[in-house]
Amino acid sequence: MSLLTQARRLSDAVNQVAIVICVTCILGMLAISFTGFVYTLFTGGALSWTYSLARLFLPWIGMLSSTIALHAGEHVAMTLLMRVLPEALVKVAAALTLVVIAFFALLVIWYGWDFFRNATQIYMVSDAIQISRKWTAIAVPLAGVIFLLHLVHGFSLLEHFTDEAAVIEEVIHGQDEESRS
Repeated sequence: MSLLTQARRLSDAVNQVAIVICVTCILGMLAISFTGFVYTLFTGGALSWTYSLARLFLPWIGMLSSTIALHAGEHVAMTLLMRVLPEALVKVAAALTLVVIAFFALLVIWYGWDFFRNATQIYMVSDAIQISRKWTAIAVPLAGVIFLLHLVHGFSLLEHFTDEAAVIEEVIHGQDEESRS
């Protein structure tokens, strides 16, 4: 198996982990918020820590969901422009797009790592719950690393190079093979 194939499989696996983490964070936020709601409903008072704790999941959801969107090709694309350009320029524009994404990822890693190292504050969610800001800050450089990893998929990250009919056929035939097993 080639190194590129292994890197693409790693990218796919990391994407699946990112999806699980995002879903877990959303469910955690919902559980915390629902706990605060039920407590208020039954006691008339409010739990002061529910809002503060729930919002600590937002950086993880925001950063990881952007990597998931990149992997799925659901990012900003200039589709109309790509349709009017000659094919040679489309390839040049696509290559430039990947270079810009790589540059952006490197900036996110560079500045995100500095942000993480300097995150010395403690979130005082409550008297009993204190969480280091590093827990939320690490989501930034981690997302940059995932952005770079996803670039191993190359032009397939860009919707202009995706054959929708082939993808649909692959999904249908992949499900047929799974049901036979």
